[in-house]
Amino acid sequence: MANSAEFRPSELVRLLSKASLDYVVVGGVAVVVQAHARFTDDLDICYATDRANLSRLGEVLLQLGATLRGIEVDVPFVPDGPTLRGTQILCFNTLFGGLDLLARPQGAPRYERLRARAEVVDIAGVQVPVASIDDMLAMKRAAGRPQDLIDIDALEIARRRRRGRTRPTAPAAGPTPRRAQPL
Repeated sequence: MANSAEFRPSELVRLLSKASLDYVVVGGVAVVVQAHARFTDDLDICYATDRANLSRLGEVLLQLGATLRGIEVDVPFVPDGPTLRGTQILCFNTLFGGLDLLARPQGAPRYERLRARAEVVDIAGVQVPVASIDDMLAMKRAAGRPQDLIDIDALEIARRRRRGRTRPTAPAAGPTPRRAQPL
């Protein structure tokens, strides 16, 4: 299972959302949703670090059969609140592919602001918070890897296209989530 699990982001977000986890999708999947189709083999999320949310996150990791990625030996790892609170980045293999946890992604605003600015998108019938284009641009610029530079170009184009559109007034019940490309 470690490296051979098929990447199924729709299943990952389904479990995260079912657990009422407070999270925002960032990274490659967010770029796919916000800007352009590209290859990614993991789901990157940023998450609230309060005690209850960390406990829910630990439970989801257990349900997913999460094991640490990139570690050749079997290292005991208990995904409980105190352990998760003490980490900034964790990369896992799961039953549905890679899942990367980023407590404070480089270039991202504080979690509360990232969450408030996130766009709710429908991914396979699940309402998923995805980092805004502006926040994704800040994170990609901070990371500065070759793929990030490609993503920056695509995100800039997507931002210009959106600004060129007139946005309809949202209905009184709130905005209808945008439908993402199939994942």
